[in-house]
Amino acid sequence: MIAPPASPPPARTAPARRRSPWSTPLAVVLVLVGVFATGAGLGRTAGPFDLLDAAAGPTQRAAEPAQAATASRPVSLAVPAIKVTAPITPVGQAKDGSIAVPPLSQHNQTGWYDRGSVPGEPGRAIIVGHVDTKSGPAVFYHLRDLKPGDRIQVTRADHSMVTFTVDTVEHFDKANLPADRVYGDDGPAELRLITCGGEWVGGRTGYEDNVIAFASLADTRKP
Repeated sequence: MIAPPASPPPARTAPARRRSPWSTPLAVVLVLVGVFATGAGLGRTAGPFDLLDAAAGPTQRAAEPAQAATASRPVSLAVPAIKVTAPITPVGQAKDGSIAVPPLSQHNQTGWYDRGSVPGEPGRAIIVGHVDTKSGPAVFYHLRDLKPGDRIQVTRADHSMVTFTVDTVEHFDKANLPADRVYGDDGPAELRLITCGGEWVGGRTGYEDNVIAFASLADTRKP
């Protein structure tokens, strides 16, 4: 999700056909400009790590937080209001320096950013998903339709279930993402579901917006 200096943001995903921190200020700007920068199967833009390397150098990259290594990782996601039931796979840094995402062939899979907070633990956990692929709608196609009060359930590997309540669903131009609201490994347990949206502009931008569901912890059910 730099404190640590180079924990990257969620990766680029494939957004819908029609619409669909970085404690240091410089890193905030550079990293989030690259988030979800391309559409499905259309190639790679400059990834967040490319930009961070230019700004801070490779030695500034942060290790995965201890919390992510010790807390029980998320394994499945349910969002009843938009009929989503999906597996969660950990995603981190891809070999090319960008942020890894679930494969396009797995259109119903979501990705938990495993260098950020674990859902239900302090901080803002981040789960990303494709909105569409070349073959049609994907897991977060209807993310934009969520309403305040809708429930999001995350099941973890220890069989505990963490429930969040949607606060808002917002659209942001990729150049104006609110880093301080999206990322953070302290404070109350919160969740961010992220995909792409807006108009398709092509080139290195892909879709012009990000769609982010902001949610707060409502309940934790132990196994």
